[in-house]
Amino acid sequence: MARKKPAKKSGNGANLGFEEKLWAAADKMRGHMDAAEYKHVVLGLIFLKYISDAFEERRAMLEQLASDPASDWYVKEPSERYQVMEDRDEYVAESVFWVPKVARWEHLQANAPQPTIGKLLDEAMVAIEKDNPVLKGVLSKDYARPSLDKHRLGELINLIGTIGLGDAESRSKDILGRVYEYFLGRFANAEGKGGGEFYTPQCVVRLLVEMIEPYKGRIYDPCCGSGGMFVQSEKFVLAHGGRVGDLSIYGQESNNTTWRLCKMNLAIRGIEGNIGPHQADTFHNDVHKDLKADFILANPPFNVSDWGGDRLREDARWKYGTPPVGNANFAWVQHMVHHLAPSGIAGFVLANGSMSSNQSGEGEIRRKMIEADLVDCMIALPGQLFYTTQIPACLWFLARSKKNGKFRDRRAQTLFIDARKMGALVDRTHRDLTDDDIQRIAKTYHAWRGEKGAGKYADVPGFCKSATLDEIVSHGHVLTPGRYVGAAELEEDDEPFDEKMQRLTNILARQFKEGAKLEKAILKNLSNLGFSPKEPV
Repeated sequence: MARKKPAKKSGNGANLGFEEKLWAAADKMRGHMDAAEYKHVVLGLIFLKYISDAFEERRAMLEQLASDPASDWYVKEPSERYQVMEDRDEYVAESVFWVPKVARWEHLQANAPQPTIGKLLDEAMVAIEKDNPVLKGVLSKDYARPSLDKHRLGELINLIGTIGLGDAESRSKDILGRVYEYFLGRFANAEGKGGGEFYTPQCVVRLLVEMIEPYKGRIYDPCCGSGGMFVQSEKFVLAHGGRVGDLSIYGQESNNTTWRLCKMNLAIRGIEGNIGPHQADTFHNDVHKDLKADFILANPPFNVSDWGGDRLREDARWKYGTPPVGNANFAWVQHMVHHLAPSGIAGFVLANGSMSSNQSGEGEIRRKMIEADLVDCMIALPGQLFYTTQIPACLWFLARSKKNGKFRDRRAQTLFIDARKMGALVDRTHRDLTDDDIQRIAKTYHAWRGEKGAGKYADVPGFCKSATLDEIVSHGHVLTPGRYVGAAELEEDDEPFDEKMQRLTNILARQFKEGAKLEKAILKNLSNLGFSPKEPV
């Protein structure tokens, strides 16, 4: 498939301005509540606003049809018209959630100043789940709890009520979806280490998606968090001329509250996906046992020691060796290989230690995978990308078959990319890969694979290297890109030595002169203030 130019996006995917101001206002209302707890209050309300807006949009359309004499839906009596507008089937048939009267945003916002607003919200969530079984167990229903300040809750409802003003298309799909996505990232940042496991930075997700290009097929994330991989994949499909629905989505999440966030995130984007009927442990309760996915994207938790590996010593997934009980990294890797289709490709995040560790049999598992020619590409990432950990990370790309009729035969070869010097600081502690970074890395990979329109590949010292299996063996099956790409070439300096020395000497003389002038000015100012040096200058 010919590559099309992707839609232009910001480095971290956030369209700052409206979302940032909204976050600042919402965060101000948080008071002393922990971000981890407040997250569900805010995101639940944004979701409620979304489904209410989508409902009202469909309701207005039905009203227009029912009152238009030229329409087949035309009815004369107002009571009949009301019946059409309140027919649940007319909403469900268009994949719009049915919102009962007690849950409609207009009703709730009208009661926002009342001390009973928490109880009304809980009743609204219960009613929505009752009428929409797919949302059963997904929505927060503890707004009435005494610890939640009802005055601030009312203010928050009024604030969220300002989202979605404007035309119907941007209101129900774009703006609320953007706000939800932006808030997920900000909550991850606010929770910091020990929280925010539900979120992978958008620049990392975008890089993974741009690399594996999930145009059409089955896509799987065994630890899907809040669903960012799925959302970005659908965006990729739409940006390249495809349709929502070209991807069949499969996922799994072990944390119940995160599973609920994912269900809401997919619903707010109009994405259908099978992430299981409830949360479930991927290793011990694989809800997609028979799945063979065309694309796998994942950001598994790093270096998990209590994954219950002692109960899975003979598992069929461990084709390349039994992973150590004290670290789940290679359990995740082999689980993904197990679920990969014959022509499938997987891209995922792991801790840097996975590239070189020889502890507890990890080196032997890695060796067998390399010799099975599964490792397609390795990328070393810059630091400070993740909210939850300072552990250095890398990206793995595995391919079941490197011989593809559409691309160059890359059997017994692996591409190494060192991106550690890329990215730009977005604040004192976090870094993002820029648009240019993402495109450079992805284009390099696609050129290496020989994809049409991607250009010609060449090794670039300090950045990328296509290494043979023999070279990897000579490095003891270590996959750290720095070992292969070497040092960047220094720019050639063709200025003659004598000329350069004279030029630099002239610059130094000018700087000395400026320094002397500055010294005199400082001494004069001090003297005017009555302070003069007691020692000779």
